Amino acid sequence: MKKDNPFAGKKVTILGLGLLGGAVNDAIFLAKHGAELTITDLKSAGELKLPLDKLKKFKGIKYVLGEHRLEDFQTADMVLQPGNVPLNSPYLAEAKKNNIPVFVSESLFAKYLPEGVMTIGITGTRGKSTTAGLIFEILKADKKKVFLAGNTKGVSTLALLDNVKKGDYIVMELDSWALHSLGEIEKSPNIAVFTNLMVDHQNFYHSMDLYFADKAQIFSHQGEGDELVCGSEVLKLIQKRYKKVGGRAVVPDAEVVPSNWKIKLLGEHNRQNIAYAVTVAHLLDVSEGTIKRAVGAFKPVPGRLELVAKKQGISYYNDTTATTPEATLEALKALKGGLSLGAGIILISGGSDKGMNYRQYVKTVPKEVKNLILFKDTATE
Repeated sequence: MKKDNPFAGKKVTILGLGLLGGAVNDAIFLAKHGAELTITDLKSAGELKLPLDKLKKFKGIKYVLGEHRLEDFQTADMVLQPGNVPLNSPYLAEAKKNNIPVFVSESLFAKYLPEGVMTIGITGTRGKSTTAGLIFEILKADKKKVFLAGNTKGVSTLALLDNVKKGDYIVMELDSWALHSLGEIEKSPNIAVFTNLMVDHQNFYHSMDLYFADKAQIFSHQGEGDELVCGSEVLKLIQKRYKKVGGRAVVPDAEVVPSNWKIKLLGEHNRQNIAYAVTVAHLLDVSEGTIKRAVGAFKPVPGRLELVAKKQGISYYNDTTATTPEATLEALKALKGGLSLGAGIILISGGSDKGMNYRQYVKTVPKEVKNLILFKDTATE
């Protein structure tokens, strides 16, 4: 962190503490750097016991729990929010009405990032985490000082300001909400990776145009010399709306991942994710030997076709980040193609409905699985 601390004495309202760890680590960072915090959350103190215990040592934090109040969004110097606050939130509207800037962890980090740091951002409906994790591991293998940030459980991107220096590398997994906020401060990463665009989050966006507009912020504010790596289908969308950008985009060639490389990731979709990572590594002049070693050693990211156990001849895979019908079908395809399945697949599926189209899922799943177990929730109906 620079000596001219931009947070000292600033009144910051944090909209939502949550239970996943990112927001509480943001709060710890801001409290350490002298910000005057108001933390507001709809959950009760009992529900938030774990994160509140972590903040006990910081005196002077004001808590508003079990509710949000408009008054906390009227006099703050800035508001820090989790990504998925509804677009029509009256509290964000109140902040903006009072000319109070609203940030997420990633955009506040980007605002105060030192010059000379190479930023690599990865977005897409599917493949973000695997691609980001692999780029991180390749750069680490190349002896670069690199940090993994963005949509990573328990990690405060903002808190990395204490450690990042000129010449370092940041690999950020960026969801659409982080990109919306980065668009508001007109920042895009030096190297942008846009893997794919599928129907998702329609309970939040209500139109694919709005969803794509936020995703497009990953390249919309790039400067001269910056790079865009994207999938062929995404390129078609970009060319319709951003002709100049489309002209400079790099679509990974299938040959960048030689067929004789030993890879631990299942499925054609993961081979595509590897191709994005390898293409970025080439742009950063990493040697082929280093790339090959890092790719060969890379294991599935938690929750992404992750083999978690083998018992009595049964393999258990955690694919809980497959939160769209297409992602589930891709996982089934990968398992069918990459394994000897014996008695077949038992699929545990379902959850909350995000406005998805389930037609292909309904057609395919009965043919591909031995048993289907469904959670009780809105998507199950």
